[in-house]
Amino acid sequence: GGPMSRSLRLLVLVLAATAAGTWVADAPPAGQAAVVTYRPPVDAPVIDPFRAPTSPYGPGNRGITYATVPGTVVRAVAPGTVSFTGVVAGVRYVTVTHADGLRSSYGGLASISVIQGAVLAAGAEVGRAGDTLHLGIRRGDEYLDPEALFAAAAPLVRLIPVAEFDAAATS
Repeated sequence: GGPMSRSLRLLVLVLAATAAGTWVADAPPAGQAAVVTYRPPVDAPVIDPFRAPTSPYGPGNRGITYATVPGTVVRAVAPGTVSFTGVVAGVRYVTVTHADGLRSSYGGLASISVIQGAVLAAGAEVGRAGDTLHLGIRRGDEYLDPEALFAAAAPLVRLIPVAEFDAAATS
């Protein structure tokens, strides 16, 4: 039970969870395994994908931006607790902290539907969109690509050969 076996157990947990179609981030407190599945907050086209900045104040998109119809319901990407609601530089934001330690922020909201401290289920309404919605995901001060989290939650599809079924159908 030294550090190597703990690392190996964590690696196995991450690989197993990834294979199961979920995302595992930093190990949660008290040794409990928090596995969180992330889904997009809206069904709308992405007009500006994640572009990591090359420096702390450099250009980029620290999340993804969706083209939304004003009034579109914006949903929590995963279960969590509302850790911030308010206006920053004239823009309405909601931030939700998830069990794996990641934080999702929803910016450009036309209205906010939740209060700080509210516990949300996945898919719960956090607000209504304006013309665009910006979604950011952070681990500490590091911005992550939200679409990579969604891809991790996509179902694994395997095709199976059906030649034996076709042969049976024609005989």
